Amino acid sequence: MREIVLDTETTGFEPEQGDRIVEIGAVELFNHLPTGRTYHQYINPERGMPQEAFQVHGLGDDFLRDKPVFARIVDDFLAFLGTDFKLVIHNAAFDVKFLNAELRWCNRPALPAGCALDTLDIARKKFPGSPASLDALCRRFGIDNSSRTLHGALLDSEILAEVYLELIGGKQPDLVLAPVSTGRSAGEAEGDWRPTRRPTPLPPRLTEEEKAAHAAFVAKLGQSALWTRT
Repeated sequence: MREIVLDTETTGFEPEQGDRIVEIGAVELFNHLPTGRTYHQYINPERGMPQEAFQVHGLGDDFLRDKPVFARIVDDFLAFLGTDFKLVIHNAAFDVKFLNAELRWCNRPALPAGCALDTLDIARKKFPGSPASLDALCRRFGIDNSSRTLHGALLDSEILAEVYLELIGGKQPDLVLAPVSTGRSAGEAEGDWRPTRRPTPLPPRLTEEEKAAHAAFVAKLGQSALWTRT
């Protein structure tokens, strides 16, 4: 199963009022394990940065002025997503709303309905009444987010990937060990079971040199050495 943990930074809260995406960060997971593939892009929003948004992510007009506009990066972004993906986003409705607005302005199809898992919703259901921000979940799971002084899309995606795996049960939630036969008969009580001897003993792993070195070491300990007692 291929999942894309994703985060965006924007100029505000409402794309229909002129707000735009200024950064996208994403981390690829396969079967709940990071593949090492990431996507990161700063984007020129073609508008000024409100002070309130700048205080959140620190991306100002001077920094973004020479970055590509969304229409220039849309093909690379969609290529990274591919066709067989599930997005994992904290407060997914916000990011999907912005992504679909940017895609629409580029005359591209919207993201499929139900394409995203919302880790905020998962956390609220799992820990009702508790804080469910990304920082709060990092504290709960003991995840180091000390480098997160400002919001950053790629860093937040990497942190969210760790949080997501904890929310669904740990680093390898799909690791299920097959039941091991104990050799117990149908009517035998569980407390009666005892391990059986191997039909063929495993060969020794000690080399002759190691045996000789051990014997020389024991000889130096004298007759009271534990290994000389019978």
